Amino acid sequence: MRVFLFLFLLFPIIELALLIQVGSAIGVLPTLLLVIGTAVLGSVLLRVAGVATAWRAREKLARGELPEQEMLEGLLIAVGGGLLLLPGFISDIFGVLCLIPFTRRLLVGMLRRRAEEQALRQRAFFDDMAARAGQSRPGAPRPNVLEGEYERRD
Repeated sequence: MRVFLFLFLLFPIIELALLIQVGSAIGVLPTLLLVIGTAVLGSVLLRVAGVATAWRAREKLARGELPEQEMLEGLLIAVGGGLLLLPGFISDIFGVLCLIPFTRRLLVGMLRRRAEEQALRQRAFFDDMAARAGQSRPGAPRPNVLEGEYERRD
């Protein structure tokens, strides 16, 4: 969590330094035009990719399937569009990576694998806690427990 906070605070400084470097290399007006152009491009790509993903999700729902792939792609499209709307070149690079279909599908695959691993870890923890509490899944072997009564005599 500390690393994320550090990167969150460091990111604007790096973006600003890169904007200054690019501005000194190509000039202020071309740099401003690039920043504005990427924001416009981001909004157009966000609209086009978002509508296409929404149509694919609607088609899957019409067939009675769950559109989990489309939902994750829609999330990445929203993140990519938001990153393109931010002023700066580093955020633009990550935004474009989220909007290109090939890289978006790779990122969705990585997100799905990570979510599955997390679900397996949580399930293993839940199963362990259920076994400790004396509960078990149907069909699972029950632990050997001897029931009885006792009386303490002091």
